[in-house]
Amino acid sequence: MRRNGNKFVLGKLKHELLASLISELEIYDERVISGSKIGEDAAVIDIPGENYLVAKTDPITFAIDQIGYYVVNINVNDLVCTGAKPQWFQSTILLPEKNTTAELVKKIFKDIHNTCKSMGITVIGGHTEITAKLDRPMIIGSLLGEVKKNKLVLTSGAEPGDALILTKGIFIEGTSLIGREKEKTLLDQGFNNEFIQKSKAYLFEPGISIYKEALLAHNNFNIKSCHDPTEGGIYTAIAEMAMASMTGVEIEEEKITILPESIIFSKMFNLNPYNTISSGSLLIAVNQEDSSDLIDLLRKNKINAEQIGNFVSNNKGLRVKKKDGKIHPLKYSETDEITKIF
Repeated sequence: MRRNGNKFVLGKLKHELLASLISELEIYDERVISGSKIGEDAAVIDIPGENYLVAKTDPITFAIDQIGYYVVNINVNDLVCTGAKPQWFQSTILLPEKNTTAELVKKIFKDIHNTCKSMGITVIGGHTEITAKLDRPMIIGSLLGEVKKNKLVLTSGAEPGDALILTKGIFIEGTSLIGREKEKTLLDQGFNNEFIQKSKAYLFEPGISIYKEALLAHNNFNIKSCHDPTEGGIYTAIAEMAMASMTGVEIEEEKITILPESIIFSKMFNLNPYNTISSGSLLIAVNQEDSSDLIDLLRKNKINAEQIGNFVSNNKGLRVKKKDGKIHPLKYSETDEITKIF
């Protein structure tokens, strides 16, 4: 949620306000390697031995269908961006007074357990309650993992000259959300069941998980920075990478893949796809000389990848080359486009 004048609107807090709040936080424990920062989505803590402990928390507030699958994956995505192996998961499950059934709770528990099990993550507890004034389930996930101290990757690690690679494309999570949460609207608009089912399946194919591609990248290359575009979409994520790294960035918009169903939804709901929730995409900063080899590796493993731009010096700012060939400032918003449909 961010402020518009004297009011707050749906979405992330505006970066300027959040940065001012974070600046007032004091770190009392010298073991905190990386704490609260714009663009850094996981905290890093020094522990005895050869590993750092990495901690992440994130909620699911839009999705209802497959919410247990969502909450595990969106936390895993941010954690694996650091190069860490996800290991222990907790969740706070908030359920509405109306429409909560034993079957719903069992399904949420089962989906969380099965999703964690598929990635070798142990569920270690949490909290579940019926909460007043909710009209839908909400889950806040918390994930812990470990990374070798010499393998840690932070969002702030990009440097001028580095290549910026995008996997899969954008608007993946948003497409699945629309298919799952707006099925009646789509049917009323004349979309057939095959189209709706395909958009729903974006959750799994291309999928909102970046676990596989992050593992491939971290295990085979010297990755400088990784970021998972969520609320605010790819342009907000790119801006966060540049701000964290104190660089500028130059993007070629025509290199950014938007899948067919996503294009249709963008037009139908008047959504800017570059500012729509995009879990499933992975942004990777890597030395320019490694860019082609990393892209080849990802494609050989059936993961679409493309270099969409480069990091540049900070004084050049955030810029995007549009499809008409003209250079424009890269515009982003902390308020996700998907909020228009809720």
